[in-house]
Amino acid sequence: MLTELEAQQFARSRSRIVVDIAGLATAVPKYKLGQEDAVERASRIFPQYARRTGLFANTGVETRYTVEPTEWYLEPRSWEERTESFQRNALDLLEDVAARAIAAAGLEPGDIDAIVTNTITGLAIPSLDARLMNRMPFRSDVERLPIFGLGCGGGVAGLARAARMARACAKHTVLFMTVDLCSLCLRTADPSLAMFVSSALFSDGAAAVVLRSGQEHEITPGMASQGRVVTSGEHFWGNTEHIMGWDIRNDGFGVVLSPDLPELMQGNLGQALEGFLDREGLTIDDFDGFLFHPGGAKVLQTVQTILNLDRGGLAHSWDVLRDYGNMSSATAMFVLQSAIKSGARGRHLLAAFGPGFSAYFVILDL
Repeated sequence: MLTELEAQQFARSRSRIVVDIAGLATAVPKYKLGQEDAVERASRIFPQYARRTGLFANTGVETRYTVEPTEWYLEPRSWEERTESFQRNALDLLEDVAARAIAAAGLEPGDIDAIVTNTITGLAIPSLDARLMNRMPFRSDVERLPIFGLGCGGGVAGLARAARMARACAKHTVLFMTVDLCSLCLRTADPSLAMFVSSALFSDGAAAVVLRSGQEHEITPGMASQGRVVTSGEHFWGNTEHIMGWDIRNDGFGVVLSPDLPELMQGNLGQALEGFLDREGLTIDDFDGFLFHPGGAKVLQTVQTILNLDRGGLAHSWDVLRDYGNMSSATAMFVLQSAIKSGARGRHLLAAFGPGFSAYFVILDL
């Protein structure tokens, strides 16, 4: 058992461990869907909402990508068909982003000490990470953590949990992967307005991030840092299950998306964010940039109002929404990549929201 002095020394040594982003990669499937084509498809599936197709123009989405061609979604699909497509396509996308993120970090799969994998749009047992182990030469003793249920917030929440694992000891390398294939959750037999709205917004994508921990001020030879994960936090609002989630029926997952979401955020996000920043000794003015998950145009507009930002203050989020749509958990990693590629520097707030209803925050130093 540690003495009090030894415990203090251990705590100090742990506090000096930092976590850097060593590699980052994103991917989308091959089928590209323009918003005009999405309107045509929705009109065929949901003729009862023909007068509401104008909302497609207000989503902020121009193009997105799906794992199956348009014709595939026009027919009713069973759990079995959806699951087969999910497992096949999710694994292909994860293999792609994992290989490129690891290479970007100047590493090999055998250098990975732990794998954290997140998804919400399908099931696989053995889990996706276990299946990926049979495709890529990871070590047999690699530690694995599959995550399910965090929804759109899973990219930020998963990155936070992966960073905690990396921070457990110096020179620990963690691969975080997230994939969501939202298009597979389009149910032609579901006449709800929420399903119609989701068809205007959601899409498919994957991302991978390699995290490497080390002692502060220590530079690992050949290991370039794209940014540093400083700290993280989250906030849960009780009795908000109706805001966001899955409606699970015989033909698969169907989206639960309440129109009350912007109002909930408008009235509560500011206080939750302020509480998190107070604990970290920070204010909004201490940030050089903001990277919010683009859940939709109304979500981003609400965030702009709360943070007193103009559209340019969330430029990376708006750009990703326009070019890719809402890929659920993966979307925030696309926003992060956009910021890094643009040469963004300084302290940034990465944030996303998910079922629960919950908010997830990660402070980054780019």
